Amino acid sequence: MAERLKIASQGQGIPLVFIHGWGLNSAVWQPCLEHLKDKFEVITIDLPGFATNNNAQLTDYSLEALANIMQQVVAKPAVYIGWSLGGLIASQITINYPAQVLGLVTIASSPQFVEAKNWPGIKSDVLAMFHRQLAQDTKKTISDFLKIQAMGSPNVRQDIKKIRDLVMQYAQPNQQVLDDSLGLLTSSNLSNNLGNINQPFLRLYGKLDGLVPQSVIPLINKLAPNSQCHIFQQASHAPFISHQEEFLFILQSWLIEHVNKD
Repeated sequence: MAERLKIASQGQGIPLVFIHGWGLNSAVWQPCLEHLKDKFEVITIDLPGFATNNNAQLTDYSLEALANIMQQVVAKPAVYIGWSLGGLIASQITINYPAQVLGLVTIASSPQFVEAKNWPGIKSDVLAMFHRQLAQDTKKTISDFLKIQAMGSPNVRQDIKKIRDLVMQYAQPNQQVLDDSLGLLTSSNLSNNLGNINQPFLRLYGKLDGLVPQSVIPLINKLAPNSQCHIFQQASHAPFISHQEEFLFILQSWLIEHVNKD
């Protein structure tokens, strides 16, 4: 690690740690944080090599390594909220460091993103295509990925523009970092570990999501029978962007019921 990870914190109350998805950065959370910081301490962390942590390079870009350094830098029990790839990382933190996790929220995430026998997901040749494109045109690859994330949303163009405007505030990661982190979506499988999560666990999905298909949700329900699940009926891969008001209501209601019971 070239340098210690930077984190950003605002507000007071139960700590909520937000972890972004592949190819983007913590700026995607800004609209939501404005509504949460009056009731909670909201913490954002850019993955190593991304945005504010552009110079923090990892030699071992694995879920285990990311989980370790992120819980170390937060350094206190918190609710971990992860979107897409961030959901995998938040889940790994919960599995490896349960004493540091007050609750887990995954958004448009899956314990195994790649399609397999009897397991719906992203086709392996789609991810392979992104790997190839990264070597040729990084910006175009990110742009294409944004389009897939918003596909199916009733406000596709607005959602893409909103996400792009937020994340482009910062320098973009280099090709190697993007390739290493994309590899996590290709190779990770936490399916056998979800049943070991005892903390309050909320899973949020978009019914129109093309990356985490609706058909995988019942399978994850069986793997994590003690978790709660909510599906945004008109949302795609970024419900906290396209359906912000509903997202905030569901999240805060769950936090009050399952984490902040005082």
